[in-house]
Amino acid sequence: MLNFGRYFDRLKRIRSRMRKVLFINQRNLSYIYPNNQRMDYPIADNKLKTKELLKTIDIPIAETYFVYEYFYELLQLKTDLLQYSDFVIKPAGGKGGGGIMVISGRCGDDWMGINGKQYSLESIRKHVSDIIFGVYSFGLSDFAIVEYRILQHSAIELLSPFGLADVRMIVKQHRPIMAMLRLATKNSNGTANLHQGAIGVGIDINTGKTINATLNGDYISRHPDSKVDLIGHTIPNWVELLQYCKRTSEATPLKYLGIDLALSISGPVILEINVRPGIEIQNANNLGMRALLESKDPQGH
Repeated sequence: MLNFGRYFDRLKRIRSRMRKVLFINQRNLSYIYPNNQRMDYPIADNKLKTKELLKTIDIPIAETYFVYEYFYELLQLKTDLLQYSDFVIKPAGGKGGGGIMVISGRCGDDWMGINGKQYSLESIRKHVSDIIFGVYSFGLSDFAIVEYRILQHSAIELLSPFGLADVRMIVKQHRPIMAMLRLATKNSNGTANLHQGAIGVGIDINTGKTINATLNGDYISRHPDSKVDLIGHTIPNWVELLQYCKRTSEATPLKYLGIDLALSISGPVILEINVRPGIEIQNANNLGMRALLESKDPQGH
């Protein structure tokens, strides 16, 4: 027999939880549009513009080796790439982590990807051509960036041995709201993009400790590939990382944004800023973000 009292109690709990969760439409209407002018979007949408901004405030970024805008510039590609044993190729205006190629070394005449895949010069040339053509970007054309490959901190390497991890920080009006660590897996091919199979690990803003983890919508406690425990780790250089986020947000006219950072062997490095940060970070933290966005005290502490 149905227990109506228990049923309605459960329904109230569900409704209470739903009121705390930030959904896409509310994110757009209540936070992105009121806090960000459309004319300022290129600061976030174009990684070259982001780097130019961060250089002016002395924030660490990955060194740019080469930028390719036109197809004829690819005649220099082999000569350029042979100067470096490892590097990262990415679109300046890429979306969702698409188009990123991480090269970890050479193998004869070819290059080796971080995912173990072997790339010939022609396959790299085609990839760069696709970037220029705009395959991975918001527009009809794009720039291809070749930059320094960040070597991550040993504490993060333990958690993410299959590719570069990053910290996504949601910031509103210069105030950090919620954070997660994104970890590469074998299925994500070395990238830290959740939609490609990476892990989202919630971080307590005040302590920098990992508190929860999800993979493809399911809660987990260990990395599916390495089996390392994901909960209870303290992110290195956490106070410095928070300071970089604050300084970055203060330098940009965008007042609601996501900031992505890597933890390198020498400290935090800003990777990019995002004017349309996703809402999956709530699942990673097992916590709704709506109340935090209006509170003066992040994560309720």
